[in-house]
Amino acid sequence: MPDPHAAHQVPAGEVTYRRMALSSPARQAGLEIESLDALREVLARDTPLAGLRWQGLALGDVEATLMQRKDFSGLVVLGGEVSMSLEHHLRVGGAIIFPAAPDAPIRPYRGTLYTAEELYEGVSEHGYDHTPDAMAYAWAEDACLRHDAYVTVLRAIHDDAMSDALAAHTRNRPVVGVMGGHALARGTQGFAQAAQLGHALANTGCVVATGGGPGAMEAANLGAWAPTQAILTEALEAIAAVPNFAEDIGTWALAALEITRAYPQDRDDDRVRSLAIPTWFYGHEPPNVFGDHIAKFFSNALREDLLLQHSTAGLVVLPGAAGTTQEIFQMSTRMYYEKDGPLTPMILVGKEHWNEKLPVWPLLQALGAGRPMGQALHLVDSIGEVPDLIAATP
Repeated sequence: MPDPHAAHQVPAGEVTYRRMALSSPARQAGLEIESLDALREVLARDTPLAGLRWQGLALGDVEATLMQRKDFSGLVVLGGEVSMSLEHHLRVGGAIIFPAAPDAPIRPYRGTLYTAEELYEGVSEHGYDHTPDAMAYAWAEDACLRHDAYVTVLRAIHDDAMSDALAAHTRNRPVVGVMGGHALARGTQGFAQAAQLGHALANTGCVVATGGGPGAMEAANLGAWAPTQAILTEALEAIAAVPNFAEDIGTWALAALEITRAYPQDRDDDRVRSLAIPTWFYGHEPPNVFGDHIAKFFSNALREDLLLQHSTAGLVVLPGAAGTTQEIFQMSTRMYYEKDGPLTPMILVGKEHWNEKLPVWPLLQALGAGRPMGQALHLVDSIGEVPDLIAATP
């Protein structure tokens, strides 16, 4: 007979659904508990537990306290470690318990953004294919799991947690989104210019956010990450030895990880210069390592929308192709229909590219004619013009 007090991963099974405590103060506040210390504080204050959400917590240390309480109606326990006896007690009290996901390559119920070291764990010893990042992509692409209802729920919960954590890192901070093509190679003039742009924007106090992939995205994240011009110059020279990821992702990533390991930066809330927002939808494009924090999503649609939503101080668009053009028109739709709020400036870099190679600029001008949108559109040839345009925006 199993020990009812033994800690274990919550098994899948029948979930007893109770009416959610929608009117409770905690539920209205959307209070999410993402660490055991936060839960201890709630318990010490004797805060009502109804309507709370606990994400991925090992509850053994507070089990005795919880066994004395019964106010669990509408409480949602997302994974974690729960003994059989505590699980039964929580369910009887009205809690909804989502089972842990031991077979998932990532923690669906995590409450924090990723770091490059976490996504690339094991790359030095075993190569990229055995990293959490690669295994998460394989999990997303698995034909047997792609439409599995439970796995779909886990991915959605993961992306919602990413969304919350991303909002926490951008709150009350000016964020400039930098878009551009993934094909821009390390060691080229264009790559160096994009890195200088990211560095200049971060030095003005802005957070630089990109799609988190290689090419122009990596360059902008690198520039923002670099604390000094000297370190940026050294990094550009070092990673140029591995110009792109096509031949071997592991070698490409390790060249950059050697730089970040040589110059570790604080990743607390006071040091957010560089944000990377990639997606496993484009899993063949690996994430760059230069984001202070990395918000990686399974849903590309959600990722694209959030990247634009959080680019509150400006959107800079470097030369790119289809994906970059998609982002331009997503942003232009927001700008076209905006009536009350301030418009985020959108700055396209490369007159020849956006007038002739991909003639997006004439269409944007036509859309913005006679509307506030028209005043927020800019086309420049030099990245040196970008920081002043961003700074001039009210």
